[in-house]
Amino acid sequence: MKEGEMLKIVVPASTANLGPGFDSIGLAVSRYLTLEVTLSDQWIFVPCTSEVESIPTGEDNLVFQVADHLAKKYGKTLPCCLVNVYSDIPFTRGLGSSAAAIIAGIELANELADLSLTMEEKMRFASCFEGHPDNVGASLYGGLVIGSHRKDETNIVHVNNLDFDLVAVIPSYELKTAEARSVLPDSFSRHEAVEASSVSNVLVAALLTGNWNLAGRMMDCDVFHQPYRKAIIPELQTVQDVAKKYGAFGVALSGAGPTVLCFAESGKGKELHKHLSHHFQDCSVELLSVEPNGSRVYKMPLVK
Repeated sequence: MKEGEMLKIVVPASTANLGPGFDSIGLAVSRYLTLEVTLSDQWIFVPCTSEVESIPTGEDNLVFQVADHLAKKYGKTLPCCLVNVYSDIPFTRGLGSSAAAIIAGIELANELADLSLTMEEKMRFASCFEGHPDNVGASLYGGLVIGSHRKDETNIVHVNNLDFDLVAVIPSYELKTAEARSVLPDSFSRHEAVEASSVSNVLVAALLTGNWNLAGRMMDCDVFHQPYRKAIIPELQTVQDVAKKYGAFGVALSGAGPTVLCFAESGKGKELHKHLSHHFQDCSVELLSVEPNGSRVYKMPLVK
């Protein structure tokens, strides 16, 4: 980036798991983190929307930490920048706010240090940094991603032709991922593991073949995490009952929660949103869509 230029980075939010796809399935959704980056004499992050008003404003910002880590991996030093930060992704609600920041940091380093990374290289670094590929994969690629992250390799299948509506019921309280993971069992028996993986396999097949009713049933059959998290997220069971009454084909925790995501056939989301808004007046109820585009980077002249 040169003097007189601005870098604009746009990264979509994401939902993960979709029930049984624990730490391996992610879906990009229509909320966004946007960075406007110009050269400066020090690193400054300026929160420009209410969702990011509490972010660190210096080098302790997650975006910088990721970008700096990646640049140093390739022996590069980043120039200092002023970064205006805009976001409508709620923090610690299960919609991938930290994953979006990780992808934004990768894109920032890639541009500032001229790394010319491939998508596969970005994905591997993001998965290693995050620990799993679901949210970061969706934010990077857009659409649906099914991923496997292992010690030596990260593999992604990217699907970008899904067509259904989404309604998110977002409780007012925050839930940190570490807390949501603390209620999960440390291990499963072989019988339980086979059942859990078979349910996840059928979910993927149902999504890829457009068998929405079957996909919804598999979301209900999850044994990895939702049965345990119902104790700390009481909205899950209630939303499941109400949303299905009004036409949702599936309901699942979004990531670790507490957001509950409802899936409806294309064109039926508005009606579902209306009913859920009436029933869950203490929550934010948002009509979303699948975001087909992953992270995007634009270079433009700085307007004075």
